[in-house]
Amino acid sequence: MKKKRLLIAIILLLAALLTACADETESSTTLSNKNPISGGEITWALAGTVTEDNLDAHKSGNAQNGRVTRSIYDSLVHETKDGEIEPWLAESWKISEDGKTYTFHLKENVSFTDGTPFDAEAVKFNFDRIKDPATNGTNSMNELGPYESSDVLDKYTVKVNFSKPFAPFLSNAAKSDLGFVSPAAVEKFGEAYPQNPVGTGPFKVKSFTPGTQVVLVKNEDYDWAPDGWGHEGEAYLDKITVQFVPEEATRLGVLQSKQVHAADIVPPQNLVLLRTDPQFNILETELRQINYSMYLNPQKEPWDDLDVRKAVRAALNIESAVEIVYLGTSEQAWSPVTTNMNGYAASVENSWEYNPQLSAHLLEDAGYKKNADGIWAKNGKSLTIDFLDTQGNREKRIDLATVFQNQLKEAGIQLNIVSLSAGEYLERRLAGDYDMIAASQFSGDPDVMRMIFSTKGPNGEENLARANKPELDEWLERGYSTNDEKVRNENYGKAQEYIIENAYSIPTYLFQYSFATVAELKGIEFDSPGFPVFYDAWLQQ
Repeated sequence: MKKKRLLIAIILLLAALLTACADETESSTTLSNKNPISGGEITWALAGTVTEDNLDAHKSGNAQNGRVTRSIYDSLVHETKDGEIEPWLAESWKISEDGKTYTFHLKENVSFTDGTPFDAEAVKFNFDRIKDPATNGTNSMNELGPYESSDVLDKYTVKVNFSKPFAPFLSNAAKSDLGFVSPAAVEKFGEAYPQNPVGTGPFKVKSFTPGTQVVLVKNEDYDWAPDGWGHEGEAYLDKITVQFVPEEATRLGVLQSKQVHAADIVPPQNLVLLRTDPQFNILETELRQINYSMYLNPQKEPWDDLDVRKAVRAALNIESAVEIVYLGTSEQAWSPVTTNMNGYAASVENSWEYNPQLSAHLLEDAGYKKNADGIWAKNGKSLTIDFLDTQGNREKRIDLATVFQNQLKEAGIQLNIVSLSAGEYLERRLAGDYDMIAASQFSGDPDVMRMIFSTKGPNGEENLARANKPELDEWLERGYSTNDEKVRNENYGKAQEYIIENAYSIPTYLFQYSFATVAELKGIEFDSPGFPVFYDAWLQQ
C-alpha cells in the first residue's frame, strides 16, 4: 500500500512539474508575442506572378499584384475589420451636406520613399491621374466613381469633388488601388513606372525581377501608420523577398522545407495537415469581392438566347464541382458578390439547380438536336463553348473548369479551355470575341458590380458580362449615389436578382484566402478586402 501511495505521489509530482513547465512555456511564449523583435528577413512564396510586370497602384487590378502593392502604397484612410473608417494619411475629413465633396486634412511630414513630400498637390495629382483615360486603370477608375476634380486649399488640405454623391468613396479610399504614387517618380520613369514604383508605405522596392521576384526593404522614415495598428514608427522586418511561385505543389514544398517563411493560397488537401502541425500557422479570410464567376457572352449567338444560357447553367453541378476541387474548404456561391459584402441578396440562394433534364428540355425547345457524337447541334453547328483563360490554375480554377468540362460533355455541350497570353486575352475580351470568360474582382463595396455589369461603369459596353440593360445600369447607379444603406441594399438586391434571373453570371465558389507561415513569423494581419499586411509582422529568433 505504501509503494502504491508513493507511486501515486510521484505521478502527481511529475504532473505538477509538467504543468508548471507548460505554464512557464506558455507564459514565455505569451511574453515573447507581446514583445516583437525588430530586424529579420523573410521570403514569401506568392501564388502567381505580378501580372504584366506591373506594380503601379493605379493600373494593377489583379489580386496578386495588390497583395504586393499593399506594402508599398498607403491610403487616405484605413478600414477596420468591422467596417469602421479611421484616419491614415488623412488626419480628418468632412463631407458636404449634398454628399458630393470631401475635404481632407492631411498628416504633415509624410514623404514618398524618393524623398518628395506627400501633400495636397500629390493627392490631386493621383486622383486626376486615375481618371485620365490614358492611365487605363479600370479598377482604380471604378473606385473613384463620378470623380470630377480636386482643389488644393493649402499645402495639407484638399477638397475632392464628385458630380454626384458617391457612397463607397471612403471604403474605396482605404484600398491599395487608390494608394498614392510619387508624382516625381511618375514623371521620372514615365512608361517604366510600373516596374519602378514609389509610394509612402512601410516598405519600398529594392529590386524587381519581372517574372521572378520583388525585393522589399523597410522604409526607415516611416512614422504614419494608422492608430489601430500594432505599433508606431518603422516596420519590424528589414526585408521581404516576394518570390513568384504559381505551382501550388512547389509553394507547399518550399514552405514545408522552410526554404520560405510564408506561402499563400495553400492547396485544400494540405490545409488540414498544416493546421495540426505546430511548426506552421494558418491564417484565413474570406475576400470581399465579385465571386469567381463565368460569363456567357449574351451579345454573341447562341448565348443571346436566355434559354440557352440557362441550359448551360442547369447542366452544371456547381456544388459537387466545388466539393471535388476544394475539398470542403470553399462553398458554392449563388450571387455575383460575396456573402460578407454589404447589400448581399440572400434571395438568390438556391434560385437555380443542377437539372440535366431541364437543360435538355430548354435546348430541345430552342431547336437543338443531339448529333452522332452526343453533342447538341442546331443548323449543323455543334453547341460548343470556347472558354478563354489567361491565369492558369490560380486558385485551382483550371481544375474547376475541367470538372465543368466533363459535366457539360455528359449533358451534350462541348467546353474548350482556350489558354491565351495576357495580351491576346485582353484583345479578345475587349473585342467581345469569346463565348465564355471568367473572373473575380476584389473590392469592399457592392459598387464593384458596375465594373462587370454596367454600361455606365469604367468598361462601358465592353463590360465583362456584356450586359447592356438600362434597368440594371440604373439600379447600380442608384446604389452608389445615396448614403442611405437601406436604399443602397434594395438597389443592389434588385441588381443581383436580375443578373441571376437572366444568367448574366454563373457564380462558382466563395474563396477563402489562406496564408501559411512558419511558426516563428508573427503579427501578419489582413486589410480590407483581405490582403496581407506586414507592418506589424516580426520574426521570432
